[in-house]
Amino acid sequence: MLMQQPKQRILLVDDEEGICFTLGTLLKKEGYLVDVSAGLAAARSYLQATRYDLAFIDIMLAGESGLDLLREIKDSAHATQVVMFTGCPQVESAAEAVRLGAFDYITKPVRYETLIAVTRHALGTKALNDERERYRANMDAILRTVTDSIVMIDRDGRLAQFNATAERICGYRHNLIGLEAVDIQLGCGGKCRVALLDSLNNNASRALRRIECHTPSGKTRIVSLTATPVTESDGTLNGAVAVIRDETELVELERSLRNRGRFHGIIGASAPMQRVYRLVESLADVPTTVLINGESGTGKELVAAALHGSGVRSRGPFVKVNCSALSEHLLESELFGHVRGAFTGAISDKVGRFQKAHGGTLFLDEIGDISPAIQMRLLRVLQESEFERVGESSSIKVDVRIVAATNQSLADMVSQGTFRQDLYYRLNVIRIELPPLRERLDDLELLVAHFIAYFNNKLSKVVTAVSENVMSLFRSYSWPGNVRELEHVIEHACILCKATIITVSDLPQDLLGSMSQPIASKNTQSHSLPLPSTPAVKLSLAEALSVSGGNKARAARLLGISRMTLYRQLEGSE
Repeated sequence: MLMQQPKQRILLVDDEEGICFTLGTLLKKEGYLVDVSAGLAAARSYLQATRYDLAFIDIMLAGESGLDLLREIKDSAHATQVVMFTGCPQVESAAEAVRLGAFDYITKPVRYETLIAVTRHALGTKALNDERERYRANMDAILRTVTDSIVMIDRDGRLAQFNATAERICGYRHNLIGLEAVDIQLGCGGKCRVALLDSLNNNASRALRRIECHTPSGKTRIVSLTATPVTESDGTLNGAVAVIRDETELVELERSLRNRGRFHGIIGASAPMQRVYRLVESLADVPTTVLINGESGTGKELVAAALHGSGVRSRGPFVKVNCSALSEHLLESELFGHVRGAFTGAISDKVGRFQKAHGGTLFLDEIGDISPAIQMRLLRVLQESEFERVGESSSIKVDVRIVAATNQSLADMVSQGTFRQDLYYRLNVIRIELPPLRERLDDLELLVAHFIAYFNNKLSKVVTAVSENVMSLFRSYSWPGNVRELEHVIEHACILCKATIITVSDLPQDLLGSMSQPIASKNTQSHSLPLPSTPAVKLSLAEALSVSGGNKARAARLLGISRMTLYRQLEGSE
């Protein structure tokens, strides 16, 4: 059984009883529910108590104006359609009625055909408006509840709509609606709007997977996007909509659930390196000065580059200075720049590294080697974010993040009076301690594989791996030069290797020689690394002799046999 549609309600407002009776009777015969009012007071009561689909209002009431009621209906955001009629038509009143939002304006006497036609037309328009309003309300409800950002453009590529999430995260504002999407600047690069326009222009869906998005707040987010064209029922293209999902927390969770073997060019999956990665991520968007401590060859410059590349300053320059490589005079000019004639040889102005790093990061390597005079000037820059070029009195303001690195203990240097205490506190706001290679031997295989791949490409080699004996030697070695030393060892071995596997004989003689001697620890005088023994490293006779530098007694100890056995094996091999 079909449900009956609710009858539509009409209000008649006219101070002529005969007209109200006649028009009311005609409308009721058409199936409408009709209420009649002779004045504004009664009409207002009806409107407060009942929702009407249509109101017929006479402009000239006894001592009152129907235009006042029209104005009230429209000001209250009523969906009621209003038709004005009058026995004394005037252009001015008709224009005013239309301006106030009247659907139509008809004159008395009202013919039956006109009444019914206007009624049906007005109610049909209201039905369309109601449907459009329901659609808008449903869309608003959907947009409010969806946690993803939603952005819509119309068929002309202009911003049409967005939800609260897009406003909060992306920075969209209502004053941008109607602007061409390509012209909107939110400081994020606009990849999402480009995908939207591409979807519109090609009438095809577009997807972007886990792209970096720099929000107006300066935060870097990881988002995935799907842009889809919007079409009418007849296939007419009407715009495009993008759903932007913020997957930053998901990516961070995935990272926390698995060790990363590579992070911004740094190789290592060990627990100490995972702690370094997490610390770098937490500091990426913080302007705080960072001090990186670590032995030579541990990768301090790579960590500084990761700090720069992980945050919003990655769009600015990354400028490096090796403070130990320059004299005090040259370092001052290099850092702060100079003007022409500031000193002998200054034939032109020079822009310093601080000025070049404006908006980005300045990496000061070997900060412990700078002189007291440079320490004083550096302290001022850190305190006031300004400096003067050599030979110039006017100050230059800069926005630079300082990342410093050293393999020395600045705290010890402060106690010895060779490093300013106030500068040390300014530099040591946050410190990253890099572990030496001997404390993260779990990363050896990753590092070896990385360097083999690098030198294969550089030297046109086809090396695939190192032998088990070589890896065992690597694990037994203290690596005083850390990752840099390992890189040089692999380079040497790749050059000498004539096969696809690096063997002990391909290793540098210096390394092999040091492996046959007790190796003093960096932190103690008495500790030495044990020589590789038979259970740990199964060396061949030739490899043992190579490692021991030809010393037969040491070779015998490496093999775990007596010298007499070694001699017999040598005789048997001849």
